Amino acid sequence: MPSVRIVHLSPEALAALAAGDLAGAIELTGLPLTPYTVSEERIGVWRRRAGQVVETPEDLPWVTGILVDEETGEIVGAAGFHAAPDADGMVEVGYGVDPAHRRRGYARAALLRMIERARSDPSARVFRVSVSPTNAPSLGLVAQLPFVEVGEQWDEEDGLETIFELPV
Repeated sequence: MPSVRIVHLSPEALAALAAGDLAGAIELTGLPLTPYTVSEERIGVWRRRAGQVVETPEDLPWVTGILVDEETGEIVGAAGFHAAPDADGMVEVGYGVDPAHRRRGYARAALLRMIERARSDPSARVFRVSVSPTNAPSLGLVAQLPFVEVGEQWDEEDGLETIFELPV
């Protein structure tokens, strides 16, 4: 399994990504970002996070960042939490792997890294992942870990999702 790190971004870098400004984001982050980073699949996340960290600065060290292969330095996707732990200690994750790097263990590595992050913070007590019932790769990944299915929700962007949780 590859080793990954999640590089959290400044509000300025998030704003550049939200604007689809790949060159500006590269300059601000110093990372070799790829076109996938500002693709249609990813840009909605950057738009949400860019506004969110201005309104709720305490979310900045938790929200989606850039997923980097620690061995090669390649940018392989994006991963992070939707926000800092809520009043019940719940954190929900989101991740996306660049199609050029899928099926190589990056999503699993990112998920394990985020579980580790949640466990390192005493305010986080429940780790949540929501997956579309049609997303076979993510369902397979969740099935490999001790998650418990706790319900369903309707997501404005993704439609029906099954909710899985893990105590941390």
